[in-house]
Amino acid sequence: MLQCTSKELFGVECFGCGTQRATVLFFKGEFAAAFYMYPAIYTLMLLLLLVVFNLFVKFKHDFKIKVGLLLLNVVIIVVSYGIKMSHYV
Repeated sequence: MLQCTSKELFGVECFGCGTQRATVLFFKGEFAAAFYMYPAIYTLMLLLLLVVFNLFVKFKHDFKIKVGLLLLNVVIIVVSYGIKMSHYV
């Protein structure tokens, strides 16, 4: 696994810390553990699948759906990061 530069240099986790481990857990079938590791894993995968699918198939309101999923991901990532960091204080 790649090391987090932010964590190595500053001792603080970044917004993406846990993504790799959550992805590995997801593909191992440990879905609850993947969610616990990185709560945005499922919405990020959904967004990725939608973007790839949209490369081949265009459909109505695709941009609005992608922007909505992107905003949902940002909210989930920021809130989960805030909760994670509140445990360190």
